[in-house]
Amino acid sequence: MTTASVAGASFGYALLWALLFSVIATAVLQEMSARLGLVTRQGLAQALRDTFSGRWYGTVAVILVVAAVGFGNAAYEAGNITGAALGLQGLSGVDGWIWSLLVGGASGALLFSGRYKMIEGVLVVLVLLMSTVFLLTFIMVRPSLAEFFGGMLRPTLPEGSLLTAIALIGTTVVPYNLFLHSSAVQEKWPASEGLDRSLRAARVDTGVSIGLGGLITLAIMSTAAAAFFGSNMEITAANIAVQLEPLLGSASRYFFAIGLFAAGLSSAVAAPLAAAYAVSGALGWQADLASWRFRSIWLAVLLCGTFFAVIGTKPLTAILFAQAANGFLLPICAIFLLLMVNRKAAMGGHCNGLASNLLGAVVVAVTLGLGGLKLYQVLF
Repeated sequence: MTTASVAGASFGYALLWALLFSVIATAVLQEMSARLGLVTRQGLAQALRDTFSGRWYGTVAVILVVAAVGFGNAAYEAGNITGAALGLQGLSGVDGWIWSLLVGGASGALLFSGRYKMIEGVLVVLVLLMSTVFLLTFIMVRPSLAEFFGGMLRPTLPEGSLLTAIALIGTTVVPYNLFLHSSAVQEKWPASEGLDRSLRAARVDTGVSIGLGGLITLAIMSTAAAAFFGSNMEITAANIAVQLEPLLGSASRYFFAIGLFAAGLSSAVAAPLAAAYAVSGALGWQADLASWRFRSIWLAVLLCGTFFAVIGTKPLTAILFAQAANGFLLPICAIFLLLMVNRKAAMGGHCNGLASNLLGAVVVAVTLGLGGLKLYQVLF
């Protein structure tokens, strides 16, 4: 919500191409991740460890997974907690650092209890309600079709937009989801359901979810562009809800705050859990919710994220940075996934075809190119 709002407010419709690319990339990579999990009955991290075990580059792969997912999620977690705290601050007026501390504590309590599912439904309803409001507002603001399709089909990088473009990709194609999804599909579709049936169901599930998510992000970018771009009004934590005023008027502030809190808290629980599954798999540890090793991983991620949220990093800056970190880490995770789904010995007749490999290579090339360009700008 925050990254898409910043993208639309700062650059109008110019970065819609990055969103379109992100949606396609997410669909391609998540399908591979689900296929790997259902065919091998292993998560991505576990498959990497088993494949490269005993080789020198196996150790390098494990280190990269721990760095990419463990440390990457720590940065991402700061944005999650900051987002949830930002929503609560908007409702109460209480300082954000206090809410960050409470959100971090609440997330830890939910993870320790293992009862997050009890409130997950409520959070999902709140996020879907917020998404519906954005879609209705998008219809009301009626963006210019020429600018809209121009931004979507003509890739450009306006001055100062590169980090935002990387962040937009990072918030859509979330690297840790590749590890989480390959494990989650095994629980949702057990081996007893049959492989072909499970693969079909997983593809439909992935397509619907990603398509809906892309549509919502598109609406958020467009409403922010209509409200802020070209108005000489800078988007801040205090006025970010202005984009919903065409539909909600003065109530937009409260509605946006509730949605931001729900999205932030749900992600603040999911990110440490995903990191724990990925790192445990890479290190060969048992992925048991009651295991002290498993708990130590998600606790480290949660504490790190809470610390950076509490010390007072600017809310929008923290969230944007977290998503940009995801964008930089994405090609590493995508390369690992491509290696795994091309293993004939494990995947059999379900290995990647030429089209899937080409699409995967494009994703890696684009994300590496954007990341490399940003590093060049920083260094030179």
